[in-house]
Amino acid sequence: MVPGARTPAASVLRGLVAVVGAAVLCFSGAAEARVLLTLDDFGAVGDGIANDTQAFVDAWTAACGSEEQAVLAVPVAKAYRIWPVQLSGPCKKKLKLLIAGTIVAPASPDEWAGREPMKWLYIYGVDGLSVSGGGTIDGVGQEWWARSCKRKKTQALHFEECRGVSVQGVTLQNGPQFHLSFTRCVDVKANFLRVVAPADSPNTDGIHLNDSSRIQITDNLISTGDDCVSMVGNCSDVRVRDISCGPGHGISIGSLGKNRTTDRVESVRVDTCLLTNTTNGVRIKSWQGGMGSARDLRFESIVMKNVSNPIIIDQYYCDQPTPCANQTKAVEVRKVEFVDVRGTSATAQAIKIACSDTAPCTELELRNVNLTVVGGGAATASCYRASGKAVGVVVPASCLANGDP
Repeated sequence: MVPGARTPAASVLRGLVAVVGAAVLCFSGAAEARVLLTLDDFGAVGDGIANDTQAFVDAWTAACGSEEQAVLAVPVAKAYRIWPVQLSGPCKKKLKLLIAGTIVAPASPDEWAGREPMKWLYIYGVDGLSVSGGGTIDGVGQEWWARSCKRKKTQALHFEECRGVSVQGVTLQNGPQFHLSFTRCVDVKANFLRVVAPADSPNTDGIHLNDSSRIQITDNLISTGDDCVSMVGNCSDVRVRDISCGPGHGISIGSLGKNRTTDRVESVRVDTCLLTNTTNGVRIKSWQGGMGSARDLRFESIVMKNVSNPIIIDQYYCDQPTPCANQTKAVEVRKVEFVDVRGTSATAQAIKIACSDTAPCTELELRNVNLTVVGGGAATASCYRASGKAVGVVVPASCLANGDP
């Protein structure tokens, strides 16, 4: 039982039997029957005030344990306030979570007392889950942002150890920290999403990947206070396409190698993206002393509008109050392409590439790049310990060394 929740009127089993008896079973030719369950069937109120957590947990348990493919619906025009929950698998059949209404977090971080502070809607070990419906997941992060220096901040919708997950056509807003994150997941699609939070909300990444592979992030509008898309740890085979990003911190690989860890990010394609009023454009960032690599990365068909640091590689990333000591090791950055990148920079230096003395950046390519300062001024480029080539017209002129530095 979730603390503070109402006692269900019936057990999970009785609720399932009652709902299955009343549900519409849908067939498509010889397709398997599907059963529709709603939160209201399990006693949820949906007035945005009552604690509907236990009803959500009971509905999930019934849907996950159903012998028939289940659709678990969050009804339209209602708001369900949900306290931190873990929704676990494996489920007996593929499951669809149809969010037509709104799921709302408790407003105060104090409600997480005695619970895992990084989790709100936490989905673990579920394969073949589809989330859709056009509704909203509201993290109510305002009080979290006000206390941002005092405690860890929760992630709104977090998938861990999941396969074959699809999240599409919903709005995620005002997350306490990351809005949508995937940890150790494979075969993920995150499409047609609207992710929004104020520009000054801290650490509110739109979509965050950690140790995940075979990821498609496409056709999304992301406007937050941090990275629109970020990936860390060991990520591979990632496609980011057709993204409107801004405000925010841009599209980032990293940070990598913090606390001398080994991170590898490879086979990433980012293309056809519009970045507007962001503090960075496309970025690779790593800490000194880390190990691993960031390689086989391609950023293509990117349009920048009033973007600070449109192209940036920083192997000296240091996000802490005290200066970072020089280290002899570094995450390798190799085989990175910037192709058809154009637009305006909010700063004079449109290209900044700062690489390690012990692990210089190699095999970089600038191809058909045209970046000018807002208002029409000439931009500049800065490179340190970086080698590669320029192809076609590159503005500002390439600063890459020919061959290894």
